[in-house]
Amino acid sequence: MAGPATPPPPDMPDETDPADAPMRLLVSDQLADPAAGWGMGTLGALAEFARDSREPASRGPSSVVTPRGGIQLVLPGGVVAVAYETPAGPDLHWHHAIAFCLPADAARRSVRTAVTELGPDGDAMRPQDAGAILFDLGLGTPTVDACVRTADPGLIAELRAAEGRSLFDPELGLAAVVAAHSPHRVFVTACGRIEVFTAIPPPGGRSPVGPHTHLLPHLLQQDRTHPATAPIPEGWVPAAHLYPAHPAADQAGRPLPFDAARHAAFQALLVEFGDPVLGAVKAGVIAAVRARRGPEGEYLPTHPPARATVAVALRQLARTDGTSAAFHAWRRQHAATPDLIDPEEGPNPG
Repeated sequence: MAGPATPPPPDMPDETDPADAPMRLLVSDQLADPAAGWGMGTLGALAEFARDSREPASRGPSSVVTPRGGIQLVLPGGVVAVAYETPAGPDLHWHHAIAFCLPADAARRSVRTAVTELGPDGDAMRPQDAGAILFDLGLGTPTVDACVRTADPGLIAELRAAEGRSLFDPELGLAAVVAAHSPHRVFVTACGRIEVFTAIPPPGGRSPVGPHTHLLPHLLQQDRTHPATAPIPEGWVPAAHLYPAHPAADQAGRPLPFDAARHAAFQALLVEFGDPVLGAVKAGVIAAVRARRGPEGEYLPTHPPARATVAVALRQLARTDGTSAAFHAWRRQHAATPDLIDPEEGPNPG
């Protein structure tokens, strides 16, 4: 029996509100850029949208749809954009993002904990998908309703038979059944939805470049909406992420020659949407290294976002300025420890 439908995301903010203008412009500009990626979800359950500049794309005021997936952004009033950077993997790689955040209560979704039929997807981004049946997978995630959508009678029967039970119930084997059928994945948050039409890779396979989802039970068990290195305000949570074009990696994380213009573009976004305290920390590290001063006697905050900021500043300096004795002294004292590394590595770790 069908349960209550997933509530639609709220409307976009009033475009006459001047306070929202920078964020509206950011969203519009980045949706137009095929090198930018997007994400909705939580640690362990994440949908990502990316596209190739050569593939057909249908643009709306706040949406993009391709043959492989789509994103619709519906930012509610009160949303706050938070730009940040974190170290990614070893060597000189880093990840950057802008989180669209809301108070936890405003971002809260249905938090279903069992497979639940929601009925036809009247909010589907493509008309041909509106008649397919939407099922919440029941992951219990507070900020995202992680769903699948299918018109396949066999899979619909399997999902209906599993209603009220966990996706991971070992007696059902439902997770494997869903993966084998590769239904559309539909992840809905307070900031919109991402739809993924591509096939789910087999066990041991890699997610394709472009729209895809991650479902990682070991991270879901941590019950965290974001890594500790992300400077999200206390009591707030991300409901969507933007990953602007990275200066040193493509959307699959493959290395690219360093692009100074892309680097400068994100540094400008950090100034506009980032934490000013972290901005001052980063500027201080850069100034010290360029002045050939070591880290001795420098006071730096020790919380995870600040430590991540220092690690990223040093990785970026190696790209922009090269290395020096002062640089190596800083790296020895402020290397990125494992707790600072993005657990999902994020897109575009350059």
